[in-house]
Amino acid sequence: MSPVRSPKVKKPKALPLAHLYRPPRAVVRGDNAWSLQSVLDRRGLGPVAGVDEAGRGACAGPLVVAACILRPGDAARLPELTDSKLLTAAARERVYDRVLARAVDYAIVVIPTEEVDALGVHAVNVEGMRRAVSAMRTPPGYVLTDGFGVPGMPAPSLAVIKGDRVVACIAAASVLAKVTRDRIMTGLHDEHPGYGFDVHKGYSTSEHVEALTANGPSAVHRWSFVNVAAAGVAHGRRAPHRVVLSAAALEVASAPLRAVEDGLGKNGRSAARSRGGARIS
Repeated sequence: MSPVRSPKVKKPKALPLAHLYRPPRAVVRGDNAWSLQSVLDRRGLGPVAGVDEAGRGACAGPLVVAACILRPGDAARLPELTDSKLLTAAARERVYDRVLARAVDYAIVVIPTEEVDALGVHAVNVEGMRRAVSAMRTPPGYVLTDGFGVPGMPAPSLAVIKGDRVVACIAAASVLAKVTRDRIMTGLHDEHPGYGFDVHKGYSTSEHVEALTANGPSAVHRWSFVNVAAAGVAHGRRAPHRVVLSAAALEVASAPLRAVEDGLGKNGRSAARSRGGARIS
């Protein structure tokens, strides 16, 4: 009699470790600006902080970064909350006051022109976001940033494209940063009345460029921006502090500007592609 052979049994394929440790799916309900924050809160990852900046693309004045934690389910009490750039000045002031009254916690960091010039706008923006989150008295369980990831956050974080329009806590941070900076720029207009800082807030509008060309840089202009450095050279001035000039800016710089490069450092090419707490520090 022939021996009876056991049927072959296929061994199950080994699953990758990533599959074994995959967290349960999180369902985002609705498409409003509070949905992502609500998902994270339901999964026990709150409180959720949003972070945003104002003044990154300006060629004058400080960079302002804000972090904000909103109360879950507070949408009805913040009906006007959206990206600060979509609000009128009067609406931003209303939302600003409302956010301060309703927020669980917030932090605002003001980075002066000298620091922006010395380290580069992108570097100080990233560091400012870390500082703003760390400055809050309430440690967040999760951090949402606008547009790009920020390494070194004190909590897990996620970058959200157009976050200031689609995530409530990022929109709140954008309003805090924008209103704070606008007030600073209005004050700087009183100190430097020839540039119109109260109108354009330091961004390179045609009126601002005309005033910069006519008067040269003020004490609050950013020499790390090539238009400011070129205007300074045209008026026979040198940067009053250490400046990091981007490689891209050096490529388009004029010959007179290259003549004073000994006072300029070099930063990464990405710094040229800029857009335009704890309480205030």
